[in-house]
Amino acid sequence: MSMRTRIDVPEPLAASLGSHFGDAGRAWVASLPDLINDYLDRWRLRPDGPPGHGSVGLVVPVLRADGVPAALKLQRAEEDSIGASLALRTWDGNGAVRLLEASTDSSIMLLERLDPDRSLSSVQDDLAALQILAELLARLSAVPAPDGLRRLADIAAAMLNQVPHALTQLFDPADRRLIQTCAGMVDEVLGEAGDRLLHWDLHYDNVLAAHHSDPREPWLAIDPCPLAGDPGFELLPALGNRWDDLTVTGDLHRALRRRFDLMTEVLAMERQRARAWTAGRVLRNVLWDIDSGHARLHPRYADIAEAVLTSR
Repeated sequence: MSMRTRIDVPEPLAASLGSHFGDAGRAWVASLPDLINDYLDRWRLRPDGPPGHGSVGLVVPVLRADGVPAALKLQRAEEDSIGASLALRTWDGNGAVRLLEASTDSSIMLLERLDPDRSLSSVQDDLAALQILAELLARLSAVPAPDGLRRLADIAAAMLNQVPHALTQLFDPADRRLIQTCAGMVDEVLGEAGDRLLHWDLHYDNVLAAHHSDPREPWLAIDPCPLAGDPGFELLPALGNRWDDLTVTGDLHRALRRRFDLMTEVLAMERQRARAWTAGRVLRNVLWDIDSGHARLHPRYADIAEAVLTSR
């Protein structure tokens, strides 16, 4: 295709990239129009509507040369996303969006077209949505991780090494005790960190309905940040979804335990391991917050940890 197409980067995306990555993010935004055209030409694509975006990536609806709808996704190459194309290729459309083409670093991918306006967040019944998500997680994590992905064993060991410093940054003794408890549970399971292919970030908005032109499955996972590990590390994003649906019950911890029970049952998890790796996921998020200058646990993490750790 010789004709150049002008696709403007949405201002909220440009602002987000500048905020996240500074000058490097702004430089990438400036390069995006030419990058889009390069890949439209390379993969023989035609734009098919206005682009959508998240906080760090742009998605351009396109048509392939044969007229089949697809989606051109572009984002900066980062550690979290480098293995995305390998994971999607390994799943091969089984519970996840199908990969059609990819750059070597996964920063640019051509994906099957899904319905961007229908995520699991649109399912009003919270437990029905969670059932769908848990069934997808069970399918995705049943697959052995391919070589070349980050390993939960390495991530968890690095987390434990950061705990002594993190404890000095927390003001509240209760926060410190909870982090010590989480670290102790991770230490107990560190030697068996697992080898399954994990999504890392499966929440309701990362599950989209199939496109009406090819409804091969009703719901499909998108945007993996893959690693090899134990599926118990996957539960936290869904536990914290739609927080208002939990608080409105009047018994937050009971509602959280109900979610935990449903997910561990669907995934046939050994509960103590699921508790330990959920504690590890809480620890991972708290360490990120501390790195960002926070000196208190986010109340949501404390509630999730306390609810899960007291479950039977």
